[in-house]
Order: sequence, then structure tokens, then C-alpha cells
Amino acid sequence: MKRKIKNVFAKEDYNCFACSPHNPDGLQLQFYEIGDYVQSEWVPSRKYEGYPGAVHGGIEATLLDEIGAWTMYIKARRSGVTSRMNVKYRKPLLSNQKKITLRGKLKDKQRNICYIDAELLNEQGECCIEASLVYFCMPQDEAIKSGYYPERYEDFFEE
Repeated sequence: MKRKIKNVFAKEDYNCFACSPHNPDGLQLQFYEIGDYVQSEWVPSRKYEGYPGAVHGGIEATLLDEIGAWTMYIKARRSGVTSRMNVKYRKPLLSNQKKITLRGKLKDKQRNICYIDAELLNEQGECCIEASLVYFCMPQDEAIKSGYYPERYEDFFEE
């Protein structure tokens, strides 16, 4: 089953490079829950290249970190910050593709630490880049109070 995830943070002044719909220079990612995964699709372009024809490694790392964060929000039901990210660049992610798929899966959650596996798949479904991510999770009441997590988990989903 595929469920669209609503960006509960996307208020008027929200300018996240990765997921804000209001940032014209950003990636404007949207997310879905599909089984054990949180997924997104993104259309690369030449403006995000490093070497000619390949998406810049820093942009790829940003995509992995963002899908990891949204996986934490949805699958671990927590908010937090990136503590560690181990990226493996397996093959070039070409910038001329119609779309790539970002996919994150909760690996483990222990007290205030969340472990996420993430990957970027090319349009043929091949894994080009993968990451193991570790997030430090903040106390839920603090996350809600500061606006880093909604009061109700259900607010993440379209009705």
C-alpha cells in the first residue's frame, strides 16, 4: 500500500533545500510510505552535476540524508539530527535520467538512536549509492514543542 506523506513542516517560512515546496532552488522532494520503506522520486538535471553527466556526490549525500530523516519521522516516529552517515558510491548516478528513486528503511531504534539504511536507485532500478545513517533522536515532547515533529503522528498523512 502506498500512502502520501504530507510535509507538515512546509509553512510559509520553511526553506529546506531538500524538501521545501517554497524553495525554488531546492530539490522539492515529496515522500510516500510503501510497506517497510519511505520513498521519493527525483528528476536530476545538469544543474546538479559534478563531473559532466553525473550528479554531484554532495547532492547524492543530501538525497540520502533527507530520505533517512523522513524514514525516521515515519518509521521510528521520532525527530532528530544526523549523527553519522556512511556513504558507498557504487556507480555514477547519471543526470540525464527521467527519475531516480530514493528509498529508506528503519534498521533499528535503540533509546535515543535511530539506524536507517538508504539507497538511490537509477531509472533501471539499480542501486547506485547507499548509506547507513545514524540519527540522534530528541525527546518527543521537546521535538513537538520546538516544531520538529507534529503533535499527532496522523498529521503526516493525507486524509
